[in-house]
Amino acid sequence: MTNRILVIEDNTDLAFGLVNNLEIEGYAVQVAPDGAAGVQRARETPPDLVILDLMLPKMDGFRVLRALRDGGFGAPVLILTARGEEADKVKGLRLGADDYVTKPFGLMELLARVEALLRRRSRPPEPRTEDVCRFGDVEFRPASRLVTKRGRPVDLAPKELDLLLALWCRRGEVVSRNDLLRDVWSYSPSAVTRTVDTHIGELRRKLEDEPSAPRHILTARKAGYRLEP
Repeated sequence: MTNRILVIEDNTDLAFGLVNNLEIEGYAVQVAPDGAAGVQRARETPPDLVILDLMLPKMDGFRVLRALRDGGFGAPVLILTARGEEADKVKGLRLGADDYVTKPFGLMELLARVEALLRRRSRPPEPRTEDVCRFGDVEFRPASRLVTKRGRPVDLAPKELDLLLALWCRRGEVVSRNDLLRDVWSYSPSAVTRTVDTHIGELRRKLEDEPSAPRHILTARKAGYRLEP
């Protein structure tokens, strides 16, 4: 079955290039030239993945992302951000984006990330044998993907939950960035990205009492991360 991709991009040259290369890879591609049209097309014909520019006319990418997630859209969203705009990346991830690519980007990198997101989505869910996982004041239930801190729900993005589970499954051990990229994002070890670090920062912000001095989600310098219950 052909995967459907919706490209929401107002730059006609960039959109044309994306469509051509994605279609060469075998995807069925639609383009929306502005944010409002993107939301409408995603609702009318839900795609398997959205490539979303943040700087859009009529309705910017953040509003598009919020509208999609609030409306129950669960497919992966890959956002396109300007170089150096770390705040945009973080905001996008908080609103439910699954990954980002920084402009100007390499075509092969973007295609690899699209493939990884779609491949991960197509995998059957892994069986969960543990009902409740606990560390500090945090509890999460892998089967229902519910997270609470001191009894209050915590809203984690899909990839943040996947990352938390990957750390939990190897709690007490150092997990390298390459292992996390492979297990959570299905990236190759050669991928150069700060995706892991950005998501770790978000987990700390949401789950640690003092994100700048974490007690549970710890950095192993030059090695990776570990979760200490």
